[in-house]
Amino acid sequence: MNSARGRLTKDGIRIYEPGDYAGMAEAGRIAATILDDITFHISVGQTTAELDRIITEMVAAHSATSATIGYKGYQHASCISVNHVVCHGIPADKRIKDGDILNIDVTVIVDGWFGDTSRMYVAGKLPRKSERLIQVTHDALFKGISAVMPGNSFGDIGHAIQTYVENHRMSVVKDFCGHGLGQVFHAPPNVLHYGRPGTGPVLEEGMFFTIEPMVNLGRPETKVLADDWTAVTRDKSLSAQFEHSVGVTATGCEIFTLSPTDIFYPTYK
Repeated sequence: MNSARGRLTKDGIRIYEPGDYAGMAEAGRIAATILDDITFHISVGQTTAELDRIITEMVAAHSATSATIGYKGYQHASCISVNHVVCHGIPADKRIKDGDILNIDVTVIVDGWFGDTSRMYVAGKLPRKSERLIQVTHDALFKGISAVMPGNSFGDIGHAIQTYVENHRMSVVKDFCGHGLGQVFHAPPNVLHYGRPGTGPVLEEGMFFTIEPMVNLGRPETKVLADDWTAVTRDKSLSAQFEHSVGVTATGCEIFTLSPTDIFYPTYK
């Protein structure tokens, strides 16, 4: 549904009202709670299809609606991307192996508001190179979030992420980006995870959007498989992603999708 709340900037970005933050916070809390709870179902030998089935039940248990079931024909409550899958991995019957890393992405609708978040998980023993990738991706997200404040630009967010990642000799995926949201799933602006300081639209209080950097151990190029959803690294290098939904405040930003139990960063088994 398209929101008529607030106003639009010249760049087509909606400025939401002060009372709208509570709706986003509740949708974000439920999405984050689901990702907290799925942690305890991830193990070697589990299938991503079974994880998605559990997530579907969790969405219903919270009296929420999945934003992805039926979206452009997609039929799952989550995207689950394993190892070299960058994003939009389709849950399937293939079993998770020891040392696999997974990104699980969930979006729910609660009272018309969209809560969108993703994070990394680990099955079994984690290889050192995967641990480094996950750490850098996690920290890059928060470098981007630290640039969110009125008067800064979207280019400042992308620059903070890109420089941090490249300083660690990894690459930022440029084929996919974050997006505006609120009472609609995807809206302006495109939130790039690379860029130059001072470029792009200026941040204003009332903007809601996701920041969701995808970071590769190898080169940044991706390709989409024949299913028209699954994006993978062209060089088959490992990829990781973390995502938060945020709202610009008068002094910085509010993160709507914080983990209620403080387990946004994966716990290794």
